Amino acid sequence: MKNLLKMWIPLALAVMLGACEKEAGTDKEKPTIDLSHQDAFPVNCDTLYFGEPFVLKMMFADNSALGSYSIDIHNNFDHHSHSTEVEECHPDPVKAPVNPFTSIEDYPIPAGLTSYQTSLTINIPAGNGNGLYDEGDYHFFISLTDKAGWSAQKGLSVKMLHR
Repeated sequence: MKNLLKMWIPLALAVMLGACEKEAGTDKEKPTIDLSHQDAFPVNCDTLYFGEPFVLKMMFADNSALGSYSIDIHNNFDHHSHSTEVEECHPDPVKAPVNPFTSIEDYPIPAGLTSYQTSLTINIPAGNGNGLYDEGDYHFFISLTDKAGWSAQKGLSVKMLHR
């Protein structure tokens, strides 16, 4: 019994040390979304126009490898909050949505990159089969995921208007 115990203790220690070594190389950092550069768009409190294209300009970075990003645009007519920005925008009065615009799209990032500047042209249509989309306060929510599964989010408050 004593000999069996002497064999299992070193084996158990070797397994635990091996597990610790693997964990040390694991990515434990979230990616970042940088809106501080001069050409960043949109940023908090910007205005987007229905029926007019704009170019999404953001800098993404990660310590290991980026994965993908998604954009969720939805109305904020009830003034709910999940903004990650400190600056307060001037909201319109609370209102009930009639024909609000909603979009959720996913976009890949080329494999193996640790930094990536978006240059994505987005065109928000003026309306749908129910008529023109509702103008007003919207959230432009960006979610960035790295290859390890960590994610970062930016929730921007924007106005969406018709010209």
